[in-house]
Amino acid sequence: MLLGVAKDAVRAEPDHQPALLRFSKLYSASPIGIALADPDGTIVEANAALGKLLGCRPSALRGRGIPDLGSAEHDVARLRNGLSQLMTLGQPTQQERLLLDHSEEGPLWVDVTLTDLPGDRPGSAYPVLMVSDANEIHLLQERLLHQNVHDALTGLPNATAFDNALETALAGSGSEQVALVYLDVDGFKVINDGLGAGIGDQVLRGVATKLKSVFAGRHDGSVARLSGDGFAVLLRGDFKPPQVIALVEQALEELAEPIYLGGHGIGVSASAGIVIRPVADGGPEDLLRAAEIALHRAKEAGKAQWMLFDPELDARDRGRYQLGAVIAGALENGEFSLIYQPTVKLANPDRLAAVNAGLRWSHPEKGELDSDEFYPLAQITGMTIPLGRWLLAESLAATARWRNRFGDAAPDVCVRLPNRLAIEPDLVMLVKEQLDRHHLPAQALRLCTDRESVLDAGGEVLDSFAVLADLGAQLVLAISGSDDLELIPRHGLPVRHVILSGAVVDALAEGENEADVRHLCQLVTRAKELKLRIGAEGVTNHEQAERLRRYGVLAARGSFVADSATGDEVDELIERHAH
Repeated sequence: MLLGVAKDAVRAEPDHQPALLRFSKLYSASPIGIALADPDGTIVEANAALGKLLGCRPSALRGRGIPDLGSAEHDVARLRNGLSQLMTLGQPTQQERLLLDHSEEGPLWVDVTLTDLPGDRPGSAYPVLMVSDANEIHLLQERLLHQNVHDALTGLPNATAFDNALETALAGSGSEQVALVYLDVDGFKVINDGLGAGIGDQVLRGVATKLKSVFAGRHDGSVARLSGDGFAVLLRGDFKPPQVIALVEQALEELAEPIYLGGHGIGVSASAGIVIRPVADGGPEDLLRAAEIALHRAKEAGKAQWMLFDPELDARDRGRYQLGAVIAGALENGEFSLIYQPTVKLANPDRLAAVNAGLRWSHPEKGELDSDEFYPLAQITGMTIPLGRWLLAESLAATARWRNRFGDAAPDVCVRLPNRLAIEPDLVMLVKEQLDRHHLPAQALRLCTDRESVLDAGGEVLDSFAVLADLGAQLVLAISGSDDLELIPRHGLPVRHVILSGAVVDALAEGENEADVRHLCQLVTRAKELKLRIGAEGVTNHEQAERLRRYGVLAARGSFVADSATGDEVDELIERHAH
């Protein structure tokens, strides 16, 4: 509006006095700071609003060049460039935010517009600078921007800011290295739940302070908080892995030093995953993934330590995880089958005591895979229960077939329960469902578990075993020594059989050592006291089997009988033993 009035004043003919009066009044009363300049950009007049904005009398601005109002060199350059484009190309400057100097308060953020007014002579023009205060708005925007990219609790950059910093660091080229360190406070939930969220927050602030003290200023280092108790460190420069590892170890030591809050001396341990590589070697996604994997391995290895990313180990893990990801499809496509291992009575090896049933995976690319190659992956992917259900169903179906064919000569079937299935609350229902489906008495089934499952605090093994024993199922505990054996009286386990494995069996493979024999005899004697039948697994030769028999072991399985047998092979074996 102001410019329109001014241009009217110039164009009005023959008397432009009223328009000039209107312009003069608006110019004087305008809340926007205005400076009128000569064609060279030298200020010839400034209104009161501009003087107030810059902390001086308007007259003090006369004779100064418009660019000279800029606070820093780049502000001066932007005003000079805008003035040049206006006067030579006729291009007004769009509103631009920059810093002008206040006479007392220093740099001030303002929005400026550079335009021109036509002169008295045709084709002549005079520059006009219009200025509005943007300091509060700019500072508010800066605060909001800071909040958007910084963690409110610790003041560290947040995940968004860290992602941007990582992309910037990897955008370069050359021989520089970049290191990414993921740190996770071990057991932070214990602190938070035990001492309260307020103490937990103070601990996180302490962690942030200690990490900054170690890494800030080292190799262009920056520290960020990514999640509740997760932090990240980014380093860039010319360094070697031992230098980064030394800093990480220093940080872990600093974190372990207690800080005193609310009368409690609190020290924390942390796990760290480290990845180091050339700046130009791959994108941020690969780097982040590698750091996460290294951190996960550090936690798996026992926490309170660091782990360096290993590309070869990662390649092997990728293959394993790919295998785990397709278990569900493999089960649906019929790639799993039962594999059997016969258990014979050592006093009469022609008599089958039981047949152990397990799973084998006929993978289309990797060939035959035993259960120890895929059960751990099934545990991760949640496929243990479906596999266990299938194992129970198929092994009991085979048992029903043997009973129909061989009558009383048919052996019991023994199923080794993986940990996740042994602690499953619905284990009893799963077993009973399959027994009823195949019209089998519970006595035809032996269920084997181990120490890990019995002691799992999150499971219901003891309750499940009590109910299964009441149904008539035969329960078996795999043991490797006296401690395992004593779980039976300690927890009142309704176990009827124990299976020896590991060193106590292996020790008799090549001969008889007095200490090993004494250990075995102690186990056998204690098993008899508990009225348990004792067997062994992993028996490799007939001499070993005979030694075990001589010292009281009743039954055994292993390669001295057969490593494994398919469905048809076990049918032939049962028939041969039955006759």
